[in-house]
Amino acid sequence: MTDAPTTSLGTVYGYPRQGPDRELKRAVEGYWAGRVSADELRTTAEGLRRGVWRQLTDAGLGEVPCGDFSLYDHVLDTTVMVGAVPERHRPAVAANQLDGYFAMARGTQDVAPLEMTKWFDTNYHYLVPELGPDTVFTADPAKPLGELREALELGLNPRPVLVGPVTYLLLAKPAPGADPGFEPLTLLDRLLPVYADVLAALRAAGAEWVQLDEPALVQDRSRAVLDAVAAAYRRLGSLEHRPKILVAGYFGRLGEALPVLAQAPIEGLGLDFTGPAAANLDDLARVGGVLGKRLVAGVVDGRNVWINDLGKSLSTLATLLGLAGQVDVAASCSLLHVPLDVAAETGINPEITPWLAFARQKTAEIVTLTRGLTRGTRAIAGHLADNRAALESRAVSTLIRDPAVRARAAAVTPQDARRAQPYPERARTQRARLDLPPVPTTTIGSFPQTAELRAARADLLSGRIGQEAYDERIAAEIREVLAFQEKAGLDVLVHGEPERSDMVQYFAEQLDGYVATRHGWVQSYGTRYVRPPILAGDISRPEPMTLRWTRYAQSQTSRPVKGMLTGPVTMLAWSFVRDDQPLGDTARQVALALRDEVADLEAAGIAVIQVDEPALRETLPLRAADRPAYLSWATEAFRLTTAGVRPETQVHTHMCYAEFGEILTAIEDLDADVISLEAARSHMQVARELAEAGYPRGVGPGVYDIHSPRVPGIEELVSLLRTGLKAIPADRLWANPDCGLKTRGWAEVRGSLENLVAAAREIRAEATGHQ
Repeated sequence: MTDAPTTSLGTVYGYPRQGPDRELKRAVEGYWAGRVSADELRTTAEGLRRGVWRQLTDAGLGEVPCGDFSLYDHVLDTTVMVGAVPERHRPAVAANQLDGYFAMARGTQDVAPLEMTKWFDTNYHYLVPELGPDTVFTADPAKPLGELREALELGLNPRPVLVGPVTYLLLAKPAPGADPGFEPLTLLDRLLPVYADVLAALRAAGAEWVQLDEPALVQDRSRAVLDAVAAAYRRLGSLEHRPKILVAGYFGRLGEALPVLAQAPIEGLGLDFTGPAAANLDDLARVGGVLGKRLVAGVVDGRNVWINDLGKSLSTLATLLGLAGQVDVAASCSLLHVPLDVAAETGINPEITPWLAFARQKTAEIVTLTRGLTRGTRAIAGHLADNRAALESRAVSTLIRDPAVRARAAAVTPQDARRAQPYPERARTQRARLDLPPVPTTTIGSFPQTAELRAARADLLSGRIGQEAYDERIAAEIREVLAFQEKAGLDVLVHGEPERSDMVQYFAEQLDGYVATRHGWVQSYGTRYVRPPILAGDISRPEPMTLRWTRYAQSQTSRPVKGMLTGPVTMLAWSFVRDDQPLGDTARQVALALRDEVADLEAAGIAVIQVDEPALRETLPLRAADRPAYLSWATEAFRLTTAGVRPETQVHTHMCYAEFGEILTAIEDLDADVISLEAARSHMQVARELAEAGYPRGVGPGVYDIHSPRVPGIEELVSLLRTGLKAIPADRLWANPDCGLKTRGWAEVRGSLENLVAAAREIRAEATGHQ
């Protein structure tokens, strides 16, 4: 690009909330436990917000987001802001607003929480709004106003961030009792006056700009939805008392929504220009640009951890200068989806560290690009040289390429990904081997990770105890978990996974080609944080990963114990995956490594092997045209993992918290013998969908919502199983929780699983005609 000066700001759409040491998690969970007061929680939250704003400003950003911070979930915050609290939660909210807020997120013993599902194709979960024809919206702008005032008091240039009205309605579902066919978007005319009130309040409080996030518009949308978008922003844009409006569309191409927003009477537009969304550049040129508007250009990838190609981004920004009135530099989406700081990772191979950028480093990249855009490339010549050197180092590094792995992947044939017998024949063989009753009971895999287990793991890492003492602790925990399951009456047992800190990280730490972090926490939902490993190179398995403890568990009981693995798609989706080769190639490498593990488990006599794929739906491309190719390599990778087993070995898989209707064909293509799915919060919807699609295999629709602290009663579980039995016959219906139990306490787990077994026995008796 030329060195001609221009005017540009650096900014971000949002930032990680948890704090450098996950202070928010500790404060919120302390409040739930009664150790932290409401005032102490608010003080911690305020301190974290102020710390982020100061950090972003000190780094050189010209504008900082506010309002993106949340105690639990930003969509839930929007539900509160627009007064759409479900009727069942209103008494709790009226009695204590903070407790009512958390009741909507987690439920109580007597009141079910809001449904939770994936935020587009990320691993973040949001609380699904429940709306119906009778929903009345009322403005409650206290949260965004309070955070705006905090930022202004610090002398900053803040931009309030809100979920846009169209996306909010498109994310919602019909409320209980509403017609299942009800379309929440029909409430748009009722919702817009509330947004108008919020915008007016923010302007009166000093907001110059407000960001309205509309990521739902990067998905395929009908003409009716696009017309609703046009009408919404004509109405909001025509308001007399409002801030300037920046509509942010991220996670992909805006496509047919781009000309609608380009013509809308708004002052700014935010676009993603990373990965496949780089096509937004050509689309923008085709509509003639947005010469009268501010363009926030997301040229730094907000969802992955690899450093930016600064030269390439500057070229993109230079082109955009001719297509917009003002071009500002940003990440492609909120930095909520990446860890905080590479500098904290002192254990990563120093050859790899220069290739990585977490939230702090991405902020620095934005500042560098802004300086290059405004002052010319000479002003950042040193940064450009260092960046080129790091990119070249990664491209030629021997750390990322293994010829043996590549040769094995290239030799895979279609037959390698097909089981030797069709399901009906396998099912007969498995029934004879396992001898399970109708509606058998099991769990998804993990049992509570107690404070004692976490302490033992920390003691091992610090050297306070040796490997032998740690192994004795793990063995004792496995025996305890097995004894409880036998006493409770579960039919297929698990060893409880006490040795595993995380279902992806555990495997990543044992596979060549992965890099694990110590402090790379990313929010999954609420106070649940994960440390996604970094898939940096070709993948192989040096030695067995789960065999020792699974074999030990099976030796302690005569009942079948499931071997537990994380599937190849989830290993990719819940990692920061390499971006230098097609995802399908990487998935095949991971699948072959897992295939070796499956073979070892089967050889050890393990009769049931579960390969979890909770991310299969979440990784589904947002545009329908991109889905067939994805589902082809994704389902092949799962089958490549599992297809080598004998017919009598029963293969399970598990998925959770997603909308499954769009992938029912893919679920069948997995060719698993049994699939367990989330169903408790969605009231068995997935069981009905599978039945309507003619799904012929075993199904375990989850009847116990593990993300809520409540213990479901027997009658509640019986009712859910009866609903499931209407869709799935007893010889193919399983009873299980909807996810692993790692985050729950033993008191909840004992009561819930004992009730689950009692409910299954009652349903079994009804199904077989025996009382």
